[in-house]
Formats: sequence, structure tokens, C-alpha cells
Amino acid sequence: MRVVKEVNVRKSEILDAAELLFETKGFDGTSTTDILNEAGIARGTLYYHFKSKEDILDAIIERMTGSLVAKATEIAGKKDEPVLRRLTQMMLALHVDNGLGYEIIEQVHKPQNALMHQKMQERMLVGINPIITALIGEGIAQGICQTDYPTEVAEMTFLYSSTIFDNLAIHSVEERERKTAAFIYNLERLLGMERDSLQGAILPIFG
Repeated sequence: MRVVKEVNVRKSEILDAAELLFETKGFDGTSTTDILNEAGIARGTLYYHFKSKEDILDAIIERMTGSLVAKATEIAGKKDEPVLRRLTQMMLALHVDNGLGYEIIEQVHKPQNALMHQKMQERMLVGINPIITALIGEGIAQGICQTDYPTEVAEMTFLYSSTIFDNLAIHSVEERERKTAAFIYNLERLLGMERDSLQGAILPIFG
């Protein structure tokens, strides 16, 4: 008897199968046939849900960014923790350090996938920027920092850190240390904080 599954259930199964294959075989090393076999579905079923392997990767990125934003939201909501500690924990949680994460980041950084990279960054910015802005707002209320532009500072912080300190960015130890020092220095200026007051909070993120 043929089993008919709900659309969302079937899509999740396809994404789960593709994630496993992308992590173990790599994106380029995985064919649609591999995904069909892993998911145990017919080709027509795959193309009913996704037009191509690139569409599948796009959906995985959507799911992954959603999960990261949810995790960041949870951390930021722990009001019993100091605001700077929550900021540090949240930024650490955004680091993608598993096999699939690296595979996806590699794909979105390829020149032919520039649009995909832009979409991933936009999705993360939309989800994460309000969280960072809220934390900055808490810091202002507590007298820890001061800025008339919390949203813009949050945006600049996220975009700069996600670009310059990307896991695939190639920097020497000296370059990374200098960029980290410059990042902390300028963020303190943007937030109206005393020099070196962010050292303890920020350094663990880029350690």
C-alpha cells in the first residue's frame, strides 16, 4: 500500500537526507540520485518539492538560520545572566562548527553562489539584529553603554563580525589579532564605553 505523507513531513525527510549526504560526501560530491536513494523516494517526488539540488541547499540554509536565530533568542532571553555575558554566549552560538555547517559555508562562499550568500546573510541579519539591538538597549538602561543608534550599531557589529571573522576567512595569527583588537576598540567607541571594557566579553567569541 502506497504511503502518502504530508508535504512538510516529506520535505523534512528530504532535507534530513540531503544534510547527511552533504556533510559526509560534500555538496559537489552528492548527486540527486544519492538524495533519492537516501530518502527512499522517487525522482518525481523530489522534484515536486524541490526544483534542484541548489534549491535543497537553499532550504537547508533557511532551516539552519532559523535554528540559529531561535537559539540566539533563547540565550538573550535569560535575564538572570549579565547582558554582556548573554551577548558573548549568543555570538558563540552563531558559530557554525559542525561538518554540515562548514560544507554549507563553503558553498555559499563560492563565486557562483553569491546570491545564496547574500540571502543567508540577509536572513541572519533580519533575525539576529533585533536581538543584538535589544541587548544593547538593556546595556543602555543599565548604564553600561550609550548610543543614539542601537539598531545601526547592532547591524554594523553583526555584518562586520560575520564577514571579517568568518570561519573560512584566511588571516594570519597576527592579522586576526589586529582585526580583533580593532573590532573591540571601534565597538567600544560606537557604544560609548571606556577603552578595554569589552575585552572580557568579546575576546572569547574570537578565541
